[in-house]
Amino acid sequence: MNKALMPQVSLAALMAARPQAALGAVHAEANPGNIEQLMREVRQELDRIGGDVKRTAEDALRQSRDSGELTRELKNSADQLLTQQKILTDAQQKLTDRLEQLETRNTDLEQQLSQRGRGNRDQVQSFGERAARHDDMRAFAQAGCKGTVRIALDVEQAITSVRPGGGGLIWSDRETEIVGLPRRQMTIRNLLSQGRTGSNAIEYARQTTRTNNARPVTEGAQKPESDYIWAQESALVRTIAHFVHVSRQAMEDAQQLQTEIDTELRYGLMLAEEGQLLKGDGVGQNLEGLVTAATAFVPAFAVAGETMIDTLRLALLQASLAEYPADGIVLHPTNWAQIELTKDGEFRYIFANVMQLAGPQLWGHPVVQTQSMDLDEFLTGAFKAAATIYDRMDPEVIASSEDRDNFIKNMITVRAEERLALAIKRPAALITGEFNSTVVSSGAPVSSA
Repeated sequence: MNKALMPQVSLAALMAARPQAALGAVHAEANPGNIEQLMREVRQELDRIGGDVKRTAEDALRQSRDSGELTRELKNSADQLLTQQKILTDAQQKLTDRLEQLETRNTDLEQQLSQRGRGNRDQVQSFGERAARHDDMRAFAQAGCKGTVRIALDVEQAITSVRPGGGGLIWSDRETEIVGLPRRQMTIRNLLSQGRTGSNAIEYARQTTRTNNARPVTEGAQKPESDYIWAQESALVRTIAHFVHVSRQAMEDAQQLQTEIDTELRYGLMLAEEGQLLKGDGVGQNLEGLVTAATAFVPAFAVAGETMIDTLRLALLQASLAEYPADGIVLHPTNWAQIELTKDGEFRYIFANVMQLAGPQLWGHPVVQTQSMDLDEFLTGAFKAAATIYDRMDPEVIASSEDRDNFIKNMITVRAEERLALAIKRPAALITGEFNSTVVSSGAPVSSA
């Protein structure tokens, strides 16, 4: 055997005979990389010795064929090689086992660190728990709880969450979800027709006069003349906007805050838009809202014992008589609840079916509930025919430090804005009014006749 290989074989033999001594440094560092390096060296030696064993076996085969027996030197060489091969194989197995142990240990450590002390909280016991588990208490219970038992608890050595000894080891759970204020569901925009514009105003022609003199005429007679008049109308684009100041540190340190501010600013725009679409007075920079432009409710006839349901049916009739069949009703949520709770003379609900999840409808028309509508006020009509929203700029949120003294104060101004116009082309298609104070507006029984 090559003498140059003997030091490495001796190292392998040392590892096989005294693995703890040979792997002491690796055990202390708990570094699987060092063990993997030793395993590579052992594999290389096994490959070399395997080659020597193969060559020795071939020599032994030739000698046996030529002379019929093996020389003592060849026998000793083969025995040494086989012994060294076994030593290295055992060392390789020990290194493999050690590597698996270290990997398991590292996995356990990672899991413990990920818990960040959560397991320790379960070990903290209150005085009641310690008393219940005390040997004297158990003996007292086994004796039938007769007499009196005294249990001494060492207050100085007790680990509690309020003392400095244990308080630092107890962590509170942290919820990542931000608990915000409630947000209103927006409903009015979806009732209207929608379009886009690239200008600051919408101009359209609205017919104001229709004098129709069409009639049958005799042969040779002069035909009658009709008269039609259109007037030019316009709806100006308005801007809805607001802003908030935030420190740069807060925006950088709390990334979730950026999303929350963005969401709040957009919600603020939608809330203001809903109010403008419904009740804007058209003065200054305000939109002219649907209620402002709508036609006042004038019932076609009186109904004895009129209820809120009757009033709304008369409003639907008014829209139909104006040649604008209604496609929806807008009410305050309280008024709709009053209608749903209306009962007949036998205390049966007239419209509501408490066992079904049907959408709100009245007289075959969808009912939209919004708190942007005043209590005891209603709006109905052909919404899509009556008005169109023209979006000039969709809601956008922009942050900038170039505002007043933001730069020197490390502040950021976050602004949200949108631009839109509302063209109410057919005011007669909208009917608005209030429920009369004499109208039955509660869930009290009404006549079913």
